[in-house]
Formats: sequence, structure tokens, C-alpha cells
Amino acid sequence: MNAEAVSIRHARREDVAAIVAMLADDHLGRARERVEDPLPASYYDAFARVERDPNLTLVVAESAGRVVGCLQLAILPGLSSQGGVRGLLEDVRVASDCRSRGIGEQLVQWAVAEAKARGCNLVELLTHQTRIDAQRFYKRLGFAASHVGMTIRF
Repeated sequence: MNAEAVSIRHARREDVAAIVAMLADDHLGRARERVEDPLPASYYDAFARVERDPNLTLVVAESAGRVVGCLQLAILPGLSSQGGVRGLLEDVRVASDCRSRGIGEQLVQWAVAEAKARGCNLVELLTHQTRIDAQRFYKRLGFAASHVGMTIRF
């Protein structure tokens, strides 16, 4: 498979609608997200908080002027592992009509390299148990199942 040429760049406020559309583009996202025009202000407020936080990086993959993927990298300092720093991947998405073109792989590879450059000793992620294709994708990229995730929603 040849990877589609994309540029990976920091997300901008004008990318928020495209990002939300990708977040909503599956059975889980449809239940969580509100794709409306205009988008609820809460999305722009959240974007501003992410943009200000030096431990959070939200990037998009762009192809031919269109946002076709996104990913958020959180840098998490802690005491565990002798004060090690972890990278946490969140909200990895590729537009449904652009999947299987290597875009997700490029995003994840960018995030792993960025986490290494920022001193992380590991990169981890969570993916919903029903996302079998995503689990297969992450395993192909070298990730291994290691934890059982649990959630409380408010």
C-alpha cells in the first residue's frame, strides 16, 4: 500500500468542524458528538483550552487543502516508572472516505516520534473494545494490549 501524501500540522480553530465531524463518524461518536451548523460553542472553548496547554498537542493531517485526519497527543508527567513521562494518544481519526491510505499510520508515527522527542518513555492509547479494526491497526504499528480500561461518565 502506498501512503497518501499528507502534511501533519497543528490544528487551527477553523479545523474544529472537520475534527468534530470525524469524531462523530461512527456508532460511538454519533452518540457523543453534536454535528450542527454552527457547532456548539463548547467545541471552540475546548479547542482554546487544548491550544493553551503545553502538554497537549492537537494535529491534523491535510491533503489537497482538506483536513482528512486528526490526533491528540497528551504528555503526562508522573512519579511512576521512576518519574517517567508517558505519551497518550487520543482521538485518532481519519475521514471515512480516506481510510486505508496510510494517513492514520502517518499520524501515529508522527505522534510516537514527537513523544520520544519530548522525553516520553512510552506511548499508550485506549480504544473501545468494539473497535476491532482499530485494535488490529494499532497492533500492526507495534502496540500491544497491556491494560484493561475502565470509565465513569458524568
